[in-house]
Parts: sequence; C-alpha cells; structure tokens
Amino acid sequence: MTSASADTTEESGAENIMIKLLEKLSPAECPKLLHRFVDGLCGRSYPRRVEYSEVWSLTEWGELMNSLAQLFRVAVGRMSKDQEVQDLLGDLDSAHRDATLQCVHARREEIRQALVDRTNEISSTQLQDFNWQIKLALSSDKLSSLNTPLLNLSLDLKENGIQRAVNIEMNKEELHTLISALEAANKVVLQLK
Repeated sequence: MTSASADTTEESGAENIMIKLLEKLSPAECPKLLHRFVDGLCGRSYPRRVEYSEVWSLTEWGELMNSLAQLFRVAVGRMSKDQEVQDLLGDLDSAHRDATLQCVHARREEIRQALVDRTNEISSTQLQDFNWQIKLALSSDKLSSLNTPLLNLSLDLKENGIQRAVNIEMNKEELHTLISALEAANKVVLQLK
C-alpha cells in the first residue's frame, strides 16, 4: 500500500468514528441537523451547539462538525456515487445513513456551488472573459520592414467586485512561453482531480 493510500485509509477510519457520533441524535432529528449544517457550508448560519448540548459534549460537537464538513466536501467535491458515500459513512446505522444520503442528494448542487465559490475566493482576481486578435506589424519607427506577428490579448478581470480590462501584446516567443505555462498549470489541475 502506498503512503498516500495509507493516509487516506487512516483519515477515512478516523472520520467514520466521528460520523458515528451522529447516532447519538434521534433519526427524526438527524435530517434537520444535516440540512442546517449544509446551510452553514453554503454561507448561512451553522447549527448552534447550544441547541444540542444535551446530546454532545463540546469536544464531540467539534469533531462531528469537522467530520461532516469533510464528508460533504469529499462526497460532493469528488462527485462520489452513492456507494462511495456509504463507504465514507462506515458502519453508521441505516436511518442516519439514509438521512445523510438524502441530504447529499437534495443539496448536492448547492454544496458544489459553495465549494466553487470558496475556491474562487482564494484569489481576489478572477477572469471573467477574454478576447484575442492577431496583428502583423509591417514596420516600426526603428525598422522599415518588420513583418512580425503580434497577439493582442484582452482580459476582463473582476477584482474585489470591480471590473477592469487588461490588454497584453505578445510576440511569438512570449506567446509560446504563456502557452507552456498554461499547459503546465493544466497538468497540475488534472493531477489534483
């Protein structure tokens, strides 16, 4: 077994133990807690511990909240199938397992959008749109015959809610450098999936 898969197995084992804390809550109350937790993930208010202080200790509450966050991130972020979600839930009893699966199904798109928004917030600048043109510079004030192709790249960026345009002019070598950098970034993104 590789080190990475051993780490994943260890993490999922620890998560399964923490998810078992859900069983302390009645099956009738479980969907309410799960949906309120998803509300918190989506930017609204999380469930308050004070409402569940008779069910879980402060430590258990923190562990349960962390486990639920991990569960929803993995289940939705990795687009897990039902069987994969059930594997994440370990030996959780069927009533709580069904409530969790129903919550994942019902709120999948909302959770996905919240995860995307959270990821986008990592950078304050976001690319909204782009446009490009190729020009042929026939001459310049220094050379009478130039015949150099140039790329004009227009980027529409949104930074802290403010739209701004950036125009970049590149020659052939600069364009090749940009394409190489974008291909390398794409490889990293594909490896993360």
